[in-house]
Amino acid sequence: MKKRSLKMIATVGTLLTLALAGCGNNDTAANDGETSAQSKENKTLTVYSAGPDGLAANVQQAFEEKTGMKVEMFQGTTGKILSRLEAEKTNPVADVVVLASVASMDGMKEADQLQSYKDAENADKINSDWSDAEGYYYGYSASALGVAYNTKNAKTAPIEWSDLAKAEWKDKINIPDPSLSGSAVDFIYGYTEAEKTGWDIIQSWKTNGLQVNGANKEALDSVITGDKDATISGVDYMAYKAKADGEPVEIVYPKSGTVVSPRAVGIMKDAKNVDGAQAYVNFLLSDEGQKLVTDAYLLPGNKEIPVKDRAALDEIPQLTVNWKGAETKQIDILTKFNEIFQ
Repeated sequence: MKKRSLKMIATVGTLLTLALAGCGNNDTAANDGETSAQSKENKTLTVYSAGPDGLAANVQQAFEEKTGMKVEMFQGTTGKILSRLEAEKTNPVADVVVLASVASMDGMKEADQLQSYKDAENADKINSDWSDAEGYYYGYSASALGVAYNTKNAKTAPIEWSDLAKAEWKDKINIPDPSLSGSAVDFIYGYTEAEKTGWDIIQSWKTNGLQVNGANKEALDSVITGDKDATISGVDYMAYKAKADGEPVEIVYPKSGTVVSPRAVGIMKDAKNVDGAQAYVNFLLSDEGQKLVTDAYLLPGNKEIPVKDRAALDEIPQLTVNWKGAETKQIDILTKFNEIFQ
């Protein structure tokens, strides 16, 4: 586990750095060239977006078709995006940032890296619990973190989190590595904050042979192949997509409640194309953008948009999680988790 511990420390640095932490002349031709360059710049929007890849690509295509604006897209995990933003802080590039963790987005707000867009179109339709009251970011979508299990191997689905400490699940369960998965960090934070016995339950999973198994995809793939019977903190939209693709997988949300992890969009404080950035936020919050969210099996920020082949938000038992200031607290969460699994 020493190798994983070092990896965790490096990743924590990436995830939490942001929370701690360019002669004109009178020549007519030159001025015309400058104006032309500025015009081109204003028609280009730079977006840094966490997945799903398919959703990001579909949003990009639809936005470009709707506005005629070119989008330069960088896709990566939330950690990779934060690392890139940190590397570029003396020469900012991104106009818009889309993260898979609202805790990280709130950290960016606290670090004075975002600008408010309180007049975003349809903002009043977006879940206020997932968004910033001052308009610095909007929770345009979310995933619920449940138990994804192999329907061929598992005789019965777990009803409660404590069920996974029973003998029938011995050595057959895994969890995404929170040093690699932002949603796993969100789950452990939310679960242990909301449940007094949360850490005791996690210890009981460890005693029952819980394996820390890569990022979200790797953890779910081991269930799909039958190597493991279930993954804890399974990202539900991935499980729903796998099921739609014919894989022997289902997802369940324990009756006592689970963590719903919002995904947020915000405009960088140093954005060069503010008008374009606002248009992009408007599109994500529009009915058309929200429909693309549901096509990716995610929960939409606008509850009036019907979901596609998945549980709706009001059908999921939820734990009450306060995301304000969560990012800085996650250092302690990751440290304690690592101590248990050393």
